Amino acid sequence: MDQSTNRKKVDRKPNFVLMMVDDLGIGDVGCYGNDTIRTPNIDRLASEGVKLTQHIAAAPLCTPSRAAFMTGRYALRSGLGSTGRVQVLLFLGGSGGLPPSETTFAKRLQQQGYTTSLVGKWHLGVNCEHRGDHCHHPNQHGFSYFYGLPFTLFNDCVPGQGSEILADLQHALQNLTMLLGVGLFTLVCVRVCGLFEVSLWLFVALFFLSILATAVWYMPFKLLPTWNCIIMRNQEVIEQPMTVETLPQRLLGEAQNFIKRNVDNPFLLFFSLAHVHTPLFKTPAFAGKSRHGRYGDNLEEVDWMIGKITETVDSLGLANNTLMYFTSDHGGHLEGADSIIGQKGGWNGIYKGGKAMGGWEGGIRVPGIFRWPGRLAAGRVVDEPTSLMDLYPTLKYLAKDTQPDRQSDGYNLMPLLEGKVERSEHEFMFHYCGIYLNAVRWHPPGSDSVFKVHFFTPNFTPPGAGGCYDTKVCLCHGEHVTHHSPPLLYDLFHDPSESRPLKPDTEPRYAEILEQTAKAVERHRITLTNNVQSQMTWDKILWRPLLQPCCGTFPFCGCKEDTTPQH
Repeated sequence: MDQSTNRKKVDRKPNFVLMMVDDLGIGDVGCYGNDTIRTPNIDRLASEGVKLTQHIAAAPLCTPSRAAFMTGRYALRSGLGSTGRVQVLLFLGGSGGLPPSETTFAKRLQQQGYTTSLVGKWHLGVNCEHRGDHCHHPNQHGFSYFYGLPFTLFNDCVPGQGSEILADLQHALQNLTMLLGVGLFTLVCVRVCGLFEVSLWLFVALFFLSILATAVWYMPFKLLPTWNCIIMRNQEVIEQPMTVETLPQRLLGEAQNFIKRNVDNPFLLFFSLAHVHTPLFKTPAFAGKSRHGRYGDNLEEVDWMIGKITETVDSLGLANNTLMYFTSDHGGHLEGADSIIGQKGGWNGIYKGGKAMGGWEGGIRVPGIFRWPGRLAAGRVVDEPTSLMDLYPTLKYLAKDTQPDRQSDGYNLMPLLEGKVERSEHEFMFHYCGIYLNAVRWHPPGSDSVFKVHFFTPNFTPPGAGGCYDTKVCLCHGEHVTHHSPPLLYDLFHDPSESRPLKPDTEPRYAEILEQTAKAVERHRITLTNNVQSQMTWDKILWRPLLQPCCGTFPFCGCKEDTTPQH
């Protein structure tokens, strides 16, 4: 009996706890150089495991980065690269999202007998053709259990924080509505005063036009907290709009309970935190405790939550059979600030740029920490290029999934993490801004250098600034970018802050680097198919009432989660 139990323990597949923070800058964490914000629990994961120093997101924004993370493939392959100003999904009631034809690591692990859960943020769509088809929903993408935000946490969720969704369009529609209203009132006054005859049909037309304009502006935009700020448990909307203040505790509790429920079975938990995206939380236990205002308070709360998850794993005796992973979906949002709270976005350390800034290092270089006491040596540091897309093949390998798969852009990290190899398999990495190839990274064989070629860079505004402060996020097309001929070239090994462009007279390999990069781009482009339907077109991202998740009878959606203990 004891022998079979021991054999079962030895043969059992490992558990996976993946923890992703939203908008966290690599310079925000102690073990990556921050000495003013306290992150002891994250630092402990690094000291007990492996720290990656060149861990790269496939995109500098939520939706495309998360799609690439989930699938192990560039977001372009899923149709989640944008062509214009809108670079992430804007409405839960849109029809865009991660296509049902895509395969996530959760789906692969589910097929290998894993119980899988996503707790927290999704932001990869819900419905396709009608309310309730849930074609993009986490449950359809391999997660047995989902609790959290099908969209994301954003400013509209908290009164007084302003709006992040197409603010200029909202303003234009509001002005149009007011203009029509003034016009209608003026015509009424003219007719009543008998100044001249006004056709009744003109009144009727203008009246209905005013009603329509008001509806087009008011329904999607003024009710955004009801449409986007919701919590779902599996496919049921359980809170609409959500109570933001209690969200951190609820997400943490759900994540801990999932681990406790699955002590005896191999499981995958993806804990996708709502922190540190704006609006920032005001949890009393952390408010005013850090040296960096509300942002620092939020980060110290994140660290506490990571500590609680680690404590749950360890207290249940699962540590030696559980791979824990900590990262961010992309870099910190530099433009996030206001006069009251101050800086609301993260710090990206020595790296240039941040969230939504194309291929600049600050927007795509993220923390990457793996802890597995039973398998990985403590305190190891890996300086090789790695990617968030590497999680997909790594999890497949560890779950002993040997079934054929489609085109992948990631590599199994275990040989690198275990020290069995010194070099990453990523000789080239491609950096996208929307659907546009923005930059390429080359780590030549036999060299410590990592060269980065920028084909174009976003135009910072106002001129001389370190970000796009006029638009709040940088854009990837047209007049918003500057194309470089020849491309900008940096050596990240000697110049990680991308401040000294290489020239033919300063870099002997200059011509070779551009030539090898151009060949790599051609090889990469051959692997891209043209028949992928874009999920980021206006007709897919704009709000459609028929697709809106709702508790109650649409449009009178509203409910609060029952948080009384279950017996």
